[in-house]
Amino acid sequence: MDNIGKYQIVKELGRGATSVVYLALDPFNNQQVAIKHFNFDKLHDSSTAKVYRKLLLTEASLAGKLSHPHIVKIHDAMMDGDVNYIVMEYVEGETLERIAEVDNLLSLGRAAEIVYKCCKALEYAQYQGVIHRDIKPANILLRGESDIKISDFGAAMLDSQQSTQVSGVGSPAYMSPEQIKEQVLNHQTDIFSLGVTMYRMLTGRLPYDAANNYSMIYQIMNIEPPPPSTFRPEIPKELDAIVLRAMSKDIKQRYQTWDEFARDLVAFISSGVEPQAEIFDTEKFDTVRSLSFFKNFTDVELWEVLRISEWHKFDVNHHLIVDGEVGRHFYILAQGTVKVLKQERLLGLLHKGECFGEMAHLAEKDSKRSADVVAKTNLTLIEIDPEILAKASQGCRYQFSEVFLRMLVKRLSVANTRISHLLSDSHEPS
Repeated sequence: MDNIGKYQIVKELGRGATSVVYLALDPFNNQQVAIKHFNFDKLHDSSTAKVYRKLLLTEASLAGKLSHPHIVKIHDAMMDGDVNYIVMEYVEGETLERIAEVDNLLSLGRAAEIVYKCCKALEYAQYQGVIHRDIKPANILLRGESDIKISDFGAAMLDSQQSTQVSGVGSPAYMSPEQIKEQVLNHQTDIFSLGVTMYRMLTGRLPYDAANNYSMIYQIMNIEPPPPSTFRPEIPKELDAIVLRAMSKDIKQRYQTWDEFARDLVAFISSGVEPQAEIFDTEKFDTVRSLSFFKNFTDVELWEVLRISEWHKFDVNHHLIVDGEVGRHFYILAQGTVKVLKQERLLGLLHKGECFGEMAHLAEKDSKRSADVVAKTNLTLIEIDPEILAKASQGCRYQFSEVFLRMLVKRLSVANTRISHLLSDSHEPS
């Protein structure tokens, strides 16, 4: 097969009972995509074929609707007789299954960071009226050390969908008790499934030792799982508590919101992980969301900020900008205070959430810095290259422009006030 629709097939990536996944090229924008091509003729049972078609329709209906950096984008879909396929974002990586094995487990901090990103992605999906219903390691793609994307929304429950949802879908080992009982579901069923996924990422095993699906279902309904630290002693009680709360059989005891789950993960990473030079994305995201500079950015735009920025930690008295040097990068203070100096005279102090170096960026050319900027305290600094910002989404660029406009108006107002005072003083009788 050379083509599927307008897409040029590059190679086969994998296949299952009813589908083949191809790497393909979209010739209109020269972009690599993944195409899941279905063949329902292989299903001899018409009722099963009907269920699979329903799942495909559900996933296809999300084309263009879920736009989040940690969710696989669905670009296009075709459902026409024997021609059935979905065109998705191509993610070069692997699923979480490999790192959920005993011999390949991640550090506790890295595992918590991945789960945090899943929380934020599934919170976004919930706000769009989508409950995944099949969260498990095989449906979470990993690129690099901790860049994740959630995939396979075929089993999803959509608020906007008026037709009856397909029941009995999902993987038994990761199903919530209410999903097994086919009760009315909300986002807490995904919280439970992500809790099981986290358990396996931390220990390399499922929380229940079951010989078959019937035994698994019985244990999910009736047996409390042992804490993850049973199988990995270095897991602290704080992390045990997070996993077990996410997996609580009683939805009243389970995390009520994704944000609640995510904040406990942030607290663990902040206090339970050994300090290191690298800053976790978890800490970065929680920081930018707290800064006044980013108050009008959406969560999706904040994840984009993380992608286009460099983060640094500096000690007190470190020279960040030198008067007279040439540059266009600008900086936002994530933590700490800096001094702005001119010929060693203090012009002012800048604190957490404030920006400096932006005038060179706004001038749209390399220009000489007009002052020294020196760390007054230990600090964390966000550095942004204007050339990289120029390639960001329109929404992200708009938010930066709005912040800079407000800053310029504020500075102009302050300057006008100072001029008024000077003029007033000059007219006073001596």
